[in-house]
Amino acid sequence: MEQWDVTIIGAGVVGAAAARELSRYCLRICVLEKELDVAMGNSSRNTGMLHAGFTYKPGSLKAECAVEGNKEFDQVARELGVPFKRTGKLVVGFTEHDRENILKYKAVGEQNGVEGMRMIDQEEIRRIDPHAGGEFAMFVPSSGILDPMEYTIALAENACQNGVSFFFGREVTAIHRDEQENRYLVEAGGETISTKWVINCAGTFASQISAMLGYPNYPVKGFKGEYFVLDKKAGAFLKVPVYPAPNDKGGFSTHATPTVDGNVLVGPDSYVTEEWEDYKVTKEHMDGLFRDGKKMFEQMKREYFIRNFAGIRWKRYDPETGEILDFKLEADPAKPNTVNLVGIESPGVTCALPLGRRAAAIVAEREQAKKNPKFDPIRPAPKRFYQMSHEEQEMAIKQNPDYGEIVCRCETVTRAEILRAIHNPLSVHTVTGIKNRTRATMGRCQGGYCETRITEMIEEELGIKPEDVRYSRKGSYMFTGPVRRTEEALEAEKHEEAEKGGEA
Repeated sequence: MEQWDVTIIGAGVVGAAAARELSRYCLRICVLEKELDVAMGNSSRNTGMLHAGFTYKPGSLKAECAVEGNKEFDQVARELGVPFKRTGKLVVGFTEHDRENILKYKAVGEQNGVEGMRMIDQEEIRRIDPHAGGEFAMFVPSSGILDPMEYTIALAENACQNGVSFFFGREVTAIHRDEQENRYLVEAGGETISTKWVINCAGTFASQISAMLGYPNYPVKGFKGEYFVLDKKAGAFLKVPVYPAPNDKGGFSTHATPTVDGNVLVGPDSYVTEEWEDYKVTKEHMDGLFRDGKKMFEQMKREYFIRNFAGIRWKRYDPETGEILDFKLEADPAKPNTVNLVGIESPGVTCALPLGRRAAAIVAEREQAKKNPKFDPIRPAPKRFYQMSHEEQEMAIKQNPDYGEIVCRCETVTRAEILRAIHNPLSVHTVTGIKNRTRATMGRCQGGYCETRITEMIEEELGIKPEDVRYSRKGSYMFTGPVRRTEEALEAEKHEEAEKGGEA
């Protein structure tokens, strides 16, 4: 039976951040994830915003971590080699009620320690971004944009290079406490591991894991939001995220956000769902996004649509009042050697490292853990081919001819980059895993040209059958049998059928 000092359940952005922060100490750490890669839940199904922290209740853990995470992110991005742009954000208004709400949350932001927010008129809006809507706005200079998938991958890879083990396809089904040994037995993916500490970072399913650890099965409510992904042609018209004025409770309706790679996300809307992984998108909500998105971004045109997706924010709430509650991070001595995180929704990406740091500090203090002298916060991130100068591209091809073969035409991803992604530190081999590490299949054709080539490369490099290649999740097989039969195979089938007929 595998023995660990600390087991983290969940490899979303918070679980990966906790793993990275714990790897600063001399501890045996593993991460259990039910999916086949990191960031397969809501860590990848969001807007990719680095939030400033002006809509969260002063004094709350959510507000504290948002401001902390925002202020440190320039350094974090440099350490982990993840693209990040501190673009600022426009929070636009059209009515006097909008103005009242913007000013209300401007005051909240100032109380939380958000710096530099200021009200601007329409003329200044146009100077900042000519294609943004609004009669007036609050400009928030500390807001920024990042790729949440790449950020989670970077956190996990940095944790891995510092000694953390990741186990995918390991859904936790039971947790038992062995009082005599002062350890937990965690059943996951048909296997059992022994661990002294358990940290619950299970995201969507955190309440269920909470109950397994002896904490309450906290009531949570799913707020689903759908998105459009717009082509990079639309991205040429949007410089900064454009949000509508917050509503009376501090929430936002549809907004337009540029991505670090040049696309535009329009969404999310918001409605309640009771299905845990209800990621389908609907015509009704897509039509609403199109209508509302045009108010924020005048270049919201159907010709730019290339993809859509949905995410769900599982919020902890009070069933009696309906009030949405703060993040929960607890370590009850009555449930020894546990750290429980529940209700970690937006702004979870911004808050991930501050939350991971707090969880790690609890373990380190109680264990009197020694610092890891070999800890390295730097995660090497090779420059992408499409970002290289012409001279750099020539040199790369000279050193490695695989850079000379373009596999994904839309995003200019080379064979060398696909191969590097296949042999990634976390040993993730799904098509989506390659996509999230290279951007292959994310362009205009959405994999129409390169997806079969990537699948073939996975087969060749790993020596596996086509039927064993999966798109993203356990049951998402790319093939369930031959796509095309050779003449020899057809003749063999005819011969087999003839023999069977003769036996009859």
